[in-house]
Amino acid sequence: MNYTSYSPSKNDSSARRRAGNVVLWILQVIAALGFLLAALGKLTGDPVSVATFDSLGWGPPLRYLLAGLELLGSVALFIPRLTGPAATAFVALTIGAIAVQLGTGGSVAMAVALLIISAIVAWGRRRSTIALIAAVRERRPARRGD
Repeated sequence: MNYTSYSPSKNDSSARRRAGNVVLWILQVIAALGFLLAALGKLTGDPVSVATFDSLGWGPPLRYLLAGLELLGSVALFIPRLTGPAATAFVALTIGAIAVQLGTGGSVAMAVALLIISAIVAWGRRRSTIALIAAVRERRPARRGD
């Protein structure tokens, strides 16, 4: 018998990258839809959303602000240069949402699902986040004393 050893080729590596990219895009779409639905609930005055914000004393202004951030973040998930930072911001947002829901006795299922998806996208798109940070740093003028 002749056994040949398997060594991954360049094609295998690029195929895995393409497959990973497709998976990340699917997760980005799911996250965008999830955050879009959450924003619409806040904007349309969903009774659960209103009750949560009112019980915390935050009222409509913060509810609308968070809805706006969710809408902007949902769009940013489709802009390649902003995908990583948007997903990272959604990780922070959903951690806050989970804390609020736990404090008010609400369900955390949707927030946990969005947290996991956002974390996977943030990790998968971390290079775009690093590249954006580097680009911003390069354009920033040096401060005195630097």
